[in-house]
Amino acid sequence: MIGGRESLLVRGPVLIVANHPNSFLDAIIIGSLFNRPVHFLARGDAFNKPWHAKLLRILNMIPVYRLSEGKENLYLNEAAFQKSKEVLSQKGIVLIFIEGICVHKHELQPFKKGAARIALESKTKSDLQILPVGIAYDSFEHFGKAINIDFGKPIRVKSLFPFEEEARSIRHFNAVLYEEINKRISVPVSIKTDQTIKKIILFIPAVIGYLLHIPLYAPLKKFLQKKTKGTVFFDSVLFGSLLFLYPLYLIIVTTTLAFVYPHIIYIVAVLPFLAWCAVQWRRCF
Repeated sequence: MIGGRESLLVRGPVLIVANHPNSFLDAIIIGSLFNRPVHFLARGDAFNKPWHAKLLRILNMIPVYRLSEGKENLYLNEAAFQKSKEVLSQKGIVLIFIEGICVHKHELQPFKKGAARIALESKTKSDLQILPVGIAYDSFEHFGKAINIDFGKPIRVKSLFPFEEEARSIRHFNAVLYEEINKRISVPVSIKTDQTIKKIILFIPAVIGYLLHIPLYAPLKKFLQKKTKGTVFFDSVLFGSLLFLYPLYLIIVTTTLAFVYPHIIYIVAVLPFLAWCAVQWRRCF
């Protein structure tokens, strides 16, 4: 469910400030709702490998480092803040997760100063607006999620810094955004109803969809669970992996089946629908 859709049409430079319960998936979902590019500030250690860094930069992600990732990297944050201000100066959109950390919880963690600093150093741009967002999931691990996203009303940046003392203004900024984001975090609640008819209708296409997709999904899920164990990256990495691997998988499946029956190549148009049926059938229980 998406609340406050009208805010998606906000013009001019926008700094989106959101909570951060589910790693890169938060950025991908929020960013996908806008009809213009969104740049994201993301944890710097995800950029350690060259091919990781290249991919993340293609997705408009900007590395920002925490003290826990090494004091030697903190100087790089100046470049991240400068890049953010450049995007805003060009009337672009920057998304920052104000908690500065991702944990699989919907309770807000203490706010960091990064968002306030970017906003404060850009407040001379009278058209800059701050857009508070709350995002929540019904599950952090299960495939097929219900997600609530609630966009607040854009706030003129100057109204968030009413004091001359910088430290006091930053505290005020964080206090206002805490209240705005917290009231927009609404965890989806599954309402149990009799879905017998839906189960019956979906059963056959769901079974076919399951059997056709399990060769990709099962080993990939097991591999990524092992690789991301003890982190909050499973959801995001699984989503990203499927985003790139699924089209390739469609080509392999249809090509293989075409050797048996040439006309079966049209199944490429049906496979995503069968996958959807499998997910919807599982959500009936």
